[in-house]
Amino acid sequence: MIIGGSKTQVIENIRRAAAENRFNDKVETEDPSLSARERTGQVSRYLKNQNSLIYRFLNVCARALVDTGSKVLNWHTGIEGLENLRDLEGGVIVTSNHFNPLDNTAVRITMNRAGYRRLFLVSQDTNLAMKGWIGFIMNHEDIIPMMKSRQYLSGSFEAQIADALRKGHAILIYPEQEMWFNYRKPRPPKRGAYYYAAKNQVPIVSCFVEVRDLRKKDNDEFRKVRYIMHVLDTIYPDPDKSVRENSMQMMKQDYEQKVKAYERAYGKKLSYEFEYNDIAGWIAAGD
Repeated sequence: MIIGGSKTQVIENIRRAAAENRFNDKVETEDPSLSARERTGQVSRYLKNQNSLIYRFLNVCARALVDTGSKVLNWHTGIEGLENLRDLEGGVIVTSNHFNPLDNTAVRITMNRAGYRRLFLVSQDTNLAMKGWIGFIMNHEDIIPMMKSRQYLSGSFEAQIADALRKGHAILIYPEQEMWFNYRKPRPPKRGAYYYAAKNQVPIVSCFVEVRDLRKKDNDEFRKVRYIMHVLDTIYPDPDKSVRENSMQMMKQDYEQKVKAYERAYGKKLSYEFEYNDIAGWIAAGD
């Protein structure tokens, strides 16, 4: 599903960022832009609203809407490696490549099949300012907002992470940070997801989503696509290692697994030299 307008400039931003090894940079052109004060206000209001009865009611509605929508959107999504989740118990952190505003729905149906009824999503604070039905979901679903504030990250943010894990829920954290629209390749991760897994002594559920082009057009720029979710080996922290040692090792293993999954799925070695085919479904000029 294509959300937003033309992606021509986004693809050019991806090409430039890849050429300059800026794999975690923002490339989208339509994301909300907020000042530091506005960001703080958005997050504060969101967290305060969670204590109200109306929020709890709307949270149930939003979760039901997202669960139903996830099943509809992924009716033809394949899932491989579900057996790797057979022995999971308790809270987990899920990592996956981030290439579409709705790619979390593929993670959601996967974790649902593994027995997890709720999937929390770590999301940029600016997403709370989105409008329409996406804005409703971002402000009422199971969202843990990420804000660039050392005080917030070491306080309320860590507490929200720990609380969801303690209650046995799954948390999706995109280690690539920013979304690169329909970009097929796994990008080098940042350490945050693995730090929180190591600190809370919970496993990483390692996922990679393969994107296959279909013949039917989605719009003038893109063909429709189909997802194949690859559930990779679960990564566990070593109780004899420090949080830093564990987070570095878990990050390294997760990236290596995603690279191997990419190479198996697409039948070629990973190279970050930009090619038209890096963007799934893109109807490049002249095609």
